[in-house]
Amino acid sequence: MPVLLALASAIVYGVADYCGGRATRGASAFAVTACGQAVSLLLLLLVLPVLGDPVPPLGDWGWGAGAGVAGATGLLCFYHALSRGAMSVVAPTTAVVSVSIPVAVGLILGERPGAMALVGIVVAMIAIVLVSGAVMPAAHPTPRPIIWLAVLGGVGFGLIFVFLDRTSDDSGLWPLLAARVASVPVVVVAALALRQPLRLPGPAVAITLASGVLDMSANVLYLLATREGLLTVVAVVTALYPVSTVALAFGIDRERVTRSQAAGMAMAVAALAMVSLG
Repeated sequence: MPVLLALASAIVYGVADYCGGRATRGASAFAVTACGQAVSLLLLLLVLPVLGDPVPPLGDWGWGAGAGVAGATGLLCFYHALSRGAMSVVAPTTAVVSVSIPVAVGLILGERPGAMALVGIVVAMIAIVLVSGAVMPAAHPTPRPIIWLAVLGGVGFGLIFVFLDRTSDDSGLWPLLAARVASVPVVVVAALALRQPLRLPGPAVAITLASGVLDMSANVLYLLATREGLLTVVAVVTALYPVSTVALAFGIDRERVTRSQAAGMAMAVAALAMVSLG
């Protein structure tokens, strides 16, 4: 069940990223991010009273807020790195760092997946790199500061997995509310500081709203998965989200999938099988 929940989270994360990417074609990335996160915040405010989960202790709020700040910071670093460097360098760098952190933390905390699962984790990490376009030729050299921004983006994404995993099992969805309460101001302040527009043009509104709803749905699925399974396994499976993004780009936008990306998708399927059996 944890692997299935993590897989569902990965698929939904990938679809959310695709919607967000489509929205940024006609709007500022800051506007799309801020609006998407605000929508997910509103959704949580509507759902939490219906669920009736008791308000958790302060520690769970702290972990949730930390995940929100880490995620918003990581996203802003990632977007800026993409705008200044080669995607074939930035995306794989961020992907590798984001998946390495929860795996390392899980092992340090004493998690010991089976031998087959460990092999599957390694295969999954390679698959993520390939799907992200690691072997695509870079259009131009990427400056070292941009690479460090990509690394920081990966750290932010990886910490989301770790921080949400540290919340208590009976905290319900409250940590996600804390995450959004913390992340929305970070994005808005950054946009204002960098003088980036926060207004969405009409055509981008619907797909941005979809992105926000899907992103929160993926967070919920991940939270459920990590409460049932090992962080080292759940985070790696969830981190396979670029597969669904690339698949949508291929199916809807008719983008060309390279041989390395196709190989990465095949390796992702094999990794899922090994992690499930391990």
